[in-house]
Amino acid sequence: MTLPGLVDPSEPLERQHARLVRIADVLMRKVEQAGDHPGLAYAQFERATLLEAQVRQRTLDLERTLDLLHEANARLGVANAAAESARANLAEAVESVREGFALFDAEDRLVMSNSRFCRDLADIAVRIEPGLGFGDYVRLVSTSVYLDLSEGETPASWRHGRMSRHADDSVIFNVRLTRDRWLQVGEHRTANGGTVILQTDVSDIMRAERAKRDRMMDQQAQILRATLDHLNQGVCIFDAGRRLVGWNHRMEKLLARPVDGQVLGISFDALLVRLDDQITFSRQFTRADLTAWAERTRPRSPITFEVRQGQQTLSVFAQEMPDRGFVISFSDVTSEREAERALRDVNETLERRVEERTNELGDALDQARRANASKTRFVAAASHDLLQPLSAAKLFVSYLEDRAQDDTARVTAAKAVSALASVEEIIEALLDISKLDSGQAAMSLQEVPLSRILTSLRSELTPLADAKGLTLRMVDSSHVVRSDPVFLRRILQNLVTNAIRYTDTGKVLVGVRRSGSDTRIEVRDTGPGIAPQDQRTVFQEFRQLGKSASGSKGLGLGLTIVERACAMLGHPLSLDSTRGRGSCFAVSAPRLGQVGNEPAPAHPVDDLRPRTRNLVVLLVENDPEMAGALTLMIESWGSHVIHAETGEGALALLDEIDITPDRALLDYQLGGGMTGTEVLDRLRSRHGAVPARVISASRRQDIADACRAAGVTLVPKPLDRRKIIELLDGSSPDAC
Repeated sequence: MTLPGLVDPSEPLERQHARLVRIADVLMRKVEQAGDHPGLAYAQFERATLLEAQVRQRTLDLERTLDLLHEANARLGVANAAAESARANLAEAVESVREGFALFDAEDRLVMSNSRFCRDLADIAVRIEPGLGFGDYVRLVSTSVYLDLSEGETPASWRHGRMSRHADDSVIFNVRLTRDRWLQVGEHRTANGGTVILQTDVSDIMRAERAKRDRMMDQQAQILRATLDHLNQGVCIFDAGRRLVGWNHRMEKLLARPVDGQVLGISFDALLVRLDDQITFSRQFTRADLTAWAERTRPRSPITFEVRQGQQTLSVFAQEMPDRGFVISFSDVTSEREAERALRDVNETLERRVEERTNELGDALDQARRANASKTRFVAAASHDLLQPLSAAKLFVSYLEDRAQDDTARVTAAKAVSALASVEEIIEALLDISKLDSGQAAMSLQEVPLSRILTSLRSELTPLADAKGLTLRMVDSSHVVRSDPVFLRRILQNLVTNAIRYTDTGKVLVGVRRSGSDTRIEVRDTGPGIAPQDQRTVFQEFRQLGKSASGSKGLGLGLTIVERACAMLGHPLSLDSTRGRGSCFAVSAPRLGQVGNEPAPAHPVDDLRPRTRNLVVLLVENDPEMAGALTLMIESWGSHVIHAETGEGALALLDEIDITPDRALLDYQLGGGMTGTEVLDRLRSRHGAVPARVISASRRQDIADACRAAGVTLVPKPLDRRKIIELLDGSSPDAC
């Protein structure tokens, strides 16, 4: 019970208790002094009694409050001890972390760190203390003598980049230190807005990756060097800084001067000075013109000019690469220029003595024809010599792709295979152009079911379309036309490949329709289209349009081959295109009738490894590189290879070991008096119908005819591994 007005409830209990005690004493004294007023004395006594009870209750409340206070103080002491223990455990755990560790609070102030944090930056490690701001920490790191800044980078620019990363919730990056050391820094945001930083020494990992990358680049450089050395042109390569980074042996022969290792890295201008006594420029294109072209800061257009080197005339072609470097190639055109000079001399003589020099003019024309025929034979022979090592290179790189242990090596090998395939396409195009120009292309008009060609092209080109995210649709057809099956397939292959190559999004559609007495085969795409003024240009050699006009999309020979082959076959070729709305190329051929659609092959080669293993394969190949590549690939697939360089050696080896091979792979041009078809004939006479393939880098028609007569498939070099897989699995007919 509380008497209103006597005490203030907001005061502490001790003061209220003291006040009530004083009031009780006063009342008691007044009771004792009030003898004349009994009623008043009793009332005061009663009030004193109530006050005494209230004082007693307040005293008990005060004692209980003090007990609670003592208990709370005891629990607070226990909690403080637990907190100190937890802090000690946390500090010990942080110190045991193998990485450098630091914790910043939400105000970007350093809360704690272990001894490994910034240990590699010895000049600032002693200044890393609790309370340090994050910006001050970054500033210290940026000014450390152990931080290895990139060329052109300043401490201020490094600080700016580092602080921009601090805005992210989670980020991991590498910091390069002096003495070839690296730190991986991981920065992560905590739930309360703080920041945790982990520093890991990744120097060993970075060095191992660099060594692996160097080994891979060495392998690529060796492949590139081997390819360059097989070219018939002298080639030298300059980087974006106009420094010499590569050349081939043919360039040394053309310049009649060895290019030793000391020249590697020499500037373009310095190299010109060294060759001043070797090369003589013409008046039409001088050394200053070439220097100005090389020094251009804007994109360089390809240039072609001629120089004299002693008695030789060299045709020079220079072209810029995507990385702003450039390639210069040298071709010996002495014989061509001498022929031209001879023709000019004859023409000048004919102007003075037409009647007397008629016979000489005829001789000169015959000489020009022989030179042209010799050039055609040279292209064919050179292509054959290139296809042989190119085929071996493709097989070796494919083997490396199968054996790659990580994604980087696998992607690099795949790119090398793709590059070699591009070279193969270019050589094939040059061979086709050579045959069509020389009139040596043999056309065999016969009944051709379109379904067979379309089915084959669908299987071959669908992966190419899928790789670009395009839809390739070929509408089945039962039409039979009169044409040459080989050239008609090549025409459609070039048209579809060209459509896929220049279409970025959408689809490519191949369809067949009637057009009077003819069958019209259309190839439609959703590409950029061709302007009316360019629709004749696209059929010219080495001409490409727009931003795609680069070596990455071929040499611009595909449509030239299509136009010339259609002209020889008598098949009308048309183009309908609108800029921005796609193109439609159409070929018409005489229609002979219709047949039922042929089913797709029963066993398409979807996998790049054969299903059949433990076969004995007889390989007759006189080229060591090709034989090694084929042996390596076939044995990696789980089969066994018996190799011989000649037909006689192969037959003798089979007799000696008394074994019948399961499959046979025979080069046509073996040397030693026997061709591949002759070896196959004797092999089958002794061991029965052994499934076989004949391989050759030559495109001569007589070789194809000999294989057809022998009933064996001719596989051209460079070899497509799918053809080898078909032989091992027996998934295609053994006929030409």
